[in-house]
Amino acid sequence: MNSHRTVVSNSRTSPLNAEVVQYAKEVVDFSSHYGSENSMSYTMWNLAGGPNVFPSSGDFTQTAVFRTYGTWWDQCPSASLPFRRTPSDFQSQDYVELTFEHQVYPTAVHVLETYHPGAVIRILACSANPYSPSPPTEVRWEILWSERPTKVNASQARQFKPCIKQINFPTNLIRLEVNSSLLDYYTELDAVVLHGTKDKPLLSLKTSLVDMNDLEDDYEEKDGCGMDGLNKKFSSAALGDGPNNGYFDKLPYELIQLILNHLSLPDLCRLAQTCRLLHQHCCDPLQYIHLNLQPYWAKLDDASLEFLQARCALVQWLNLSWTGNRGFISVTGFSRFLKVCGSELLRLELSCSHFLNETCLEVISEMCPNLQDLNLSSCDKLPPQAFGHIAKLRGLKRLILYRTKVEQTALLSILNFCAELQHLSLGSCVMIEDYDVIASMIGAKCKNLRTLDLWRCKNFTENGIAELASGCVLLEELDLGWCPTLQSSTGCFARLARQLPNLQKLFLTANRSVCDTDIEELASNCTRLQQLDILGTRMVSPASLRKLLESCKDLSLLDVSFCSQIDNRAVLELNASFPKVFIKKSFTQ
Repeated sequence: MNSHRTVVSNSRTSPLNAEVVQYAKEVVDFSSHYGSENSMSYTMWNLAGGPNVFPSSGDFTQTAVFRTYGTWWDQCPSASLPFRRTPSDFQSQDYVELTFEHQVYPTAVHVLETYHPGAVIRILACSANPYSPSPPTEVRWEILWSERPTKVNASQARQFKPCIKQINFPTNLIRLEVNSSLLDYYTELDAVVLHGTKDKPLLSLKTSLVDMNDLEDDYEEKDGCGMDGLNKKFSSAALGDGPNNGYFDKLPYELIQLILNHLSLPDLCRLAQTCRLLHQHCCDPLQYIHLNLQPYWAKLDDASLEFLQARCALVQWLNLSWTGNRGFISVTGFSRFLKVCGSELLRLELSCSHFLNETCLEVISEMCPNLQDLNLSSCDKLPPQAFGHIAKLRGLKRLILYRTKVEQTALLSILNFCAELQHLSLGSCVMIEDYDVIASMIGAKCKNLRTLDLWRCKNFTENGIAELASGCVLLEELDLGWCPTLQSSTGCFARLARQLPNLQKLFLTANRSVCDTDIEELASNCTRLQQLDILGTRMVSPASLRKLLESCKDLSLLDVSFCSQIDNRAVLELNASFPKVFIKKSFTQ
């Protein structure tokens, strides 16, 4: 993957003490992308270097595109339930981290957006220099700018120039976080420009010494009682009973617990410092049945886990996605936490947790015997041999391995022993050599499978489809996007339609061979269909789409972008007849 990342930085340096302007040198981490792991089309790696497309607008393969957009992915059978206690101001869905040649004190960050702008909601800077020969003694992230998701009513290119705040350290590591839920289609980013000075700038006279927004949004950092407070054990000797609790302590224990359920995790930590009564309630393990630590990824470390350990004996859902990178969490710290708190775990989210190694997966398999839900999405640094330990988790019902290095042997072992699987994601797993073999094992062993993601799988043919369709008749969701070896002429798509009547979501993205016969089979057999993506086919006519829309009353998403027989007039006519369906149509540049 490193061969994709390095691009010479295009920087422009002005005279001494003046502004330095530079494009990103490398893309060092990201949570997802639309493209393939073995190409540059629609991948995050396109953000390195200068613009390829800007100021042009439209859908271009030379841009960076995230995997999802809109709310469609939250409305399909594979969607997982949200965690309780997720702060309302944390709405990031994806991220990308970029390095630059020179460390500067940022004065501006410009994002060149070429298609459906408006996804970027947070920009952060890191104090660590990825190019330094010695590891940093302290790694600190600072929010330069943030905003809640807003709707941008235009799809044209723009240069996004948010007003960032000044920070007191130089940086050459910038992170963009995005939320695409309000977008009508995929956002496309072309380049990121970092402006800054080598020397620390003086505070502008036009800048208020106290930003009122900081008092509201970043109060967790200002008063020292946010996630930093998780690293300090509270002294019970310092807690008083209070001169008068009024009638609050007369309330039933369960009612006080119910009230505290509405507080965020940092608020629980604050409240625990007020008196003995509330300290007892705030430390009750029942308050930590669901523990979502992803919003605090920038501060969570071994000490935080150590502090939370005593409270999490009953935790069932744990979200550590995005956490622990750059040494924040060690293998020892993670293992120690799970040895105490893993026995009741049912769900464990570890997306983009790059501290994980084989030892961590071994600890999970040993300490979490009741685990039903494991998400390792984009844990692309996990070695292939680590995945064999997952086979010990025989009660698994949901397994997300998107963008991991799981190999065929380990996956076959997992499928053989984890027969209760209902949701499986193998999108962009490039180390799997023959997906027909995998499909055969899925069809034979995973009879309860409801959703399957095979996005960009290779060497998958009509033989694998036949095994899958005959063995997994309960399938409600199937993603076969960008699977180039599947051909409609073999009858594989018609077979799917006839044998999988429960399908609600079917993605056949970029399969040029999908034809009217396939669409008519879907209309006749899959009347529960809600989402269909046939982007790129040349063989589907407006007449067959009309039959589909008339038959599938619940259809809400129909992507016919770049379908050569479906022109703009046909889309307008279908929209007029079926106004409840979102029919997406994009045209070739």
